[in-house]
Amino acid sequence: MLVEETAIPAVKIITPKKHGDGRGFFSEVYRLSAWENAGLDFVFVQDNHSFSAAAGTLRGLHFQTPPFAQDKLVRVTRGRIFDVAVDIRRSSPTFGKYVAVELSAENWRQVLAPVGFAHGFLTLEPDTEVLYKTTTPYSPDHDKGIAWDDPDIGIDWPFPAGGATLSDKDRRLPRLRDAPELFE
Repeated sequence: MLVEETAIPAVKIITPKKHGDGRGFFSEVYRLSAWENAGLDFVFVQDNHSFSAAAGTLRGLHFQTPPFAQDKLVRVTRGRIFDVAVDIRRSSPTFGKYVAVELSAENWRQVLAPVGFAHGFLTLEPDTEVLYKTTTPYSPDHDKGIAWDDPDIGIDWPFPAGGATLSDKDRRLPRLRDAPELFE
């Protein structure tokens, strides 16, 4: 696997090897020992699968608070997304900054968004499927978020014609400066 740094060193781009022939392909998308050999100390305990029918579906920006804070490993198995990780660690020199990466079934890249980052994505194609692993299980009591359109963060979302489709929950998330629970 290839591990790439991003503008915020805690966020990584992971590209697993893909072996193909006339039948299709095979890829080992996660193996604990390979991660440990690469210096990545993460053990995942839950897999999540999301399907978005329409291009322009925006999910996020989400995170969980301790003791259920989550590292996430995000990949796309069908379609294409604009994936975003925002640093919400108050003491970090990159607090409020973000990394954005295009993930697709074609480019086979994955994003590792560690604890202390809010995560979200925008689908760029219809019928997009996203799979992601987490290091702790989902906990509704620890499920938090920040506004996807916070002008202080200034994410340049590549919206398709017609704009974005969001959940009511995501429309009501607070701005970063008003979020009561962040990371130190």
